[in-house]
Amino acid sequence: MNNWEFFNNKWVLRITSLILALFLFFYVNNGNNGFLRQNTRQHDQDSALMSNKTAEIKMPLDITTDNNYVISGYPKTVRVTVSGPSALVTTTSNTQNFKAYIDLTNVGVGKHRVKVKTSGLNSELHATVKPKYVTVNVQPRKTITKKIVVQLSSHSLSNNYQVGTPRTATDHVQVSGSREEVNKVDRVIAFVAMPNKATADLHRSVTLQAVDKNGQTLNVVIEPNTTTVTIPIHGQGNGSSSSSSSGSDAEASSNSSHASRTSSSTNSSSSSSAQSSSED
Repeated sequence: MNNWEFFNNKWVLRITSLILALFLFFYVNNGNNGFLRQNTRQHDQDSALMSNKTAEIKMPLDITTDNNYVISGYPKTVRVTVSGPSALVTTTSNTQNFKAYIDLTNVGVGKHRVKVKTSGLNSELHATVKPKYVTVNVQPRKTITKKIVVQLSSHSLSNNYQVGTPRTATDHVQVSGSREEVNKVDRVIAFVAMPNKATADLHRSVTLQAVDKNGQTLNVVIEPNTTTVTIPIHGQGNGSSSSSSSGSDAEASSNSSHASRTSSSTNSSSSSSAQSSSED
């Protein structure tokens, strides 16, 4: 059988056609699967970008106000619920590149209920704040100068030691706050806990407190708010020895003076006797 007859054989043609058909089938099928997988991944990515998401973010509450006033009564933080495109919500939650605030620039003295606002959020995001409103107390700011008073936990020590007069590195401080609170300030104290067995001078860095006439701490700002207190410690035994020594010296001096006077009187008497003998 020559080559021409071989390729014209119907079985050869059928087998060749089957092989080609199978090759084309697998080629097309794999190509479609790859295209479908690519389309699926792209669709998932687009869905992730376009889907909405909600997140709750804890934010500090900023205050916009005049420095001549003191604000109290407001919460330090608020919760902001942000909703919108998933990618934007995730970025905002991670960076917290916005703020929650209340504007008191046009608010007078007294108690007020004001709305909490947000700024710096992307326009595609929607935000709700909890609480939506807060109540604040606006008071005029006042500043006074007060002398520091040292308060010791105890004035008695063991081993016959005594506590001297305390000294502070700063004598006076400035106290500022709302006029209502500052008017209640009775004194600024530096409290020092005294160890019972102290035998040498004490040096303590103390945080100052402004208190009212009943000793209750007030909500004011003290500048500076710390000072160093020095408490002298005296040994009573050394003082007694010194007193005894002084007494002995005084007594010795008195005895010496008395002996001098006695000697002088004796010499004077002897001189008078000698003069009388000469006259005779």
